[in-house]
Amino acid sequence: MRVGLVQLCSTDDLAANLERAETGVREAAARGASLVALPENFAYMRREGARYPCAQGAEGEIVRALSGWARENALWLVGGTVPEAIVGDERVYNTTLVFSPDGKEVARYRKIHLFDVDLGVGGRDVYRESNYCAPGEEIVVCPTPWGGLGLSICYDLRFPELYRAMADRGARWIVVPSAFTRETGKDHWEVLLRARAIENQCFVLAPAQCGHHAPDRASHGRSLVIDPWGLVLAQAGDVPAVLVAECPEERIDQVRRAVPALHHRSLR
Repeated sequence: MRVGLVQLCSTDDLAANLERAETGVREAAARGASLVALPENFAYMRREGARYPCAQGAEGEIVRALSGWARENALWLVGGTVPEAIVGDERVYNTTLVFSPDGKEVARYRKIHLFDVDLGVGGRDVYRESNYCAPGEEIVVCPTPWGGLGLSICYDLRFPELYRAMADRGARWIVVPSAFTRETGKDHWEVLLRARAIENQCFVLAPAQCGHHAPDRASHGRSLVIDPWGLVLAQAGDVPAVLVAECPEERIDQVRRAVPALHHRSLR
């Protein structure tokens, strides 16, 4: 299968972000991708401390756009993340949606692990995602023609038990739409992604945000496609880009036969 990842530098301009995302999806489709994934917060990158003015439900503009792009380009589309409105709550779910080539929503994953960290001193580089987002609870593996697609988002990457649970549910592919900070990304991004691929013997697809979104917010970039052996098949740089890579499905079974670690587990 040929996959496409769209790396963006999104801002708080919804219309401009949607236009750039659509252009990236169309480019990936033109280059032969059957499955395309967008990064976290692709449609709206909020300023730290601000809420999501574009939070919406199933009939919202962002969801309609994703459905249309999947249908018009006849591909499977992983819609990065969308700020999903919660009735009676000022917070939102940070939600990944998957659409089939007919434009139908086939899976919905709400980010379980929220990014509440303090990376600096004196109050600098403090993130409190839980102030604005509610945590999800459900592990989601989406059926596709190429096998199960495990859904996760950004900070989830630091919790290996989530990915092992996906493997137990039949995941052969894992997607990690992200907006990793530059501080953590430079040391942890590739290491963690390759570890998740090796541990679970899955392809890992990690579309990322990059560059400066606002004076007080920047992302690491370096979107990656990683094979089940942990080898990097394709990597983007530090600017917006469309990454396309061949991912032979048989590679998953080859690796799992060669090192049957998933069958050798002593604790279940």
